Amino acid sequence: MSAAMQVPEGLHYTSEHEWVRIEGGLAVVGLTHYAQDQLGDITYVELPEMGAELEQMGEMCVVESVKTAADVYAPLAGTVAEVNSALEDAPQLINQDCYGEGWLVKLEGFDQAGLAKLMDAAAYTALLGTGE
Repeated sequence: MSAAMQVPEGLHYTSEHEWVRIEGGLAVVGLTHYAQDQLGDITYVELPEMGAELEQMGEMCVVESVKTAADVYAPLAGTVAEVNSALEDAPQLINQDCYGEGWLVKLEGFDQAGLAKLMDAAAYTALLGTGE
């Protein structure tokens, strides 16, 4: 793991390298710094439809980069309340600010119990340290 790898405290993480931040009753979801770093320059994001019902760890969207296309999984079950439409014109926002302007979707009615299945920053950092 790079010394510059960012794993902010206070977020929830999946082993598939998505993060979740609970904000105003919504679950904001994005790709981790590690994920965007591994993908390289992101060139396209196929976001889900508004109102789509997602299952925890079900396919949420697809991110394409200069290296590959990757499925992104929903860290929590819930309904898509908002998508980051700025990514349509500027998918590089994920590379530039993956925990801020590069968020992917906001879920409403999400499964609170699902949060217990996710990792905190320390556990996620440990996962990255194992090279997974």
